[in-house]
Amino acid sequence: MALSLQQKITDPRQGVYLIGTTPPKATTPADKTARIAQKLLSRLNEIEYDGLIVYDIQDESSRVTVERPFPFHSTLDPREYSCLLQQLSQQEIITYKSVAQRDADAFGQWLTQTAQTYKLQNLVLVGSPSSNGEIKLSLPLAYQQLAEHPAQFYLGGVAIAERHAKKGNEHLRLIDKSAQGCEFFISQAVYNAQATIDLLTSYARSCKQQGLRPKRIILTFTPCGGEQTLTFMQWLGISVPEGSQYRILDAENPLNESIKICRDNLQQILQHCAKLEIPLGLNVESLTNRREEIDASIRLFRLLKAMMELHLAEKEVA
Repeated sequence: MALSLQQKITDPRQGVYLIGTTPPKATTPADKTARIAQKLLSRLNEIEYDGLIVYDIQDESSRVTVERPFPFHSTLDPREYSCLLQQLSQQEIITYKSVAQRDADAFGQWLTQTAQTYKLQNLVLVGSPSSNGEIKLSLPLAYQQLAEHPAQFYLGGVAIAERHAKKGNEHLRLIDKSAQGCEFFISQAVYNAQATIDLLTSYARSCKQQGLRPKRIILTFTPCGGEQTLTFMQWLGISVPEGSQYRILDAENPLNESIKICRDNLQQILQHCAKLEIPLGLNVESLTNRREEIDASIRLFRLLKAMMELHLAEKEVA
């Protein structure tokens, strides 16, 4: 009998391989939304993956003063798209939810509807992108409310290596979020391998000191097709070292070069973190809807999944 996504995430001997996607624009008619979903899934027929991640896209302009490289468009409710993808693919879905925009009563209703109407169980809750905007519900209170809800949700959180590089405490945040119910973490897109290695190392050491079993950390990778996507990545807060920026911008084929960089970064992470006893996973996303970047994300998924499977096999032998 096939293992569920939750069973795979929980079992450190298993690999976990996910695809990240965003819902269509809010104005997209239902029939077109279905076609978009079918088109995505037909592309994914070429690969074997364990589930999909559907993001909750927010206007993060309060986080930075720099203008957003791509205009912000409201999207379809992530739960609607998750529900559709789940029905069409028969794969499990992890749905993101930004909690700051609604108060506790509204969030409670959202949880009930998510379980009863949309039949979704796997959630990643995220807080406000900055402390500048209006925060109607804090992340800790949302965690508490979810834990007290009668529906059985499987909860994940986010891991941001860039925040660790600045503040040095992201590993403690992960431990705190675990105590509040998070069973796994999904990273922001990795382009700075050293920042990720530092976070994973600090997390493993603190878990060992406290007698805790580290939760699975799913590493996100994304291809970059050129200057506009690179600018968007940096706007999102993704750290891209200068050398990697120039490798992409000066390459004859920026997409292929970005795939090589992602490969090199994963290789470094696996080499440095092999003995840390942190179960890792893979998530590959495309940050734009450009066909060439979506196709490149599938090539990237194949390559990185093969690397992670080899790493798992070598750990078993060792």
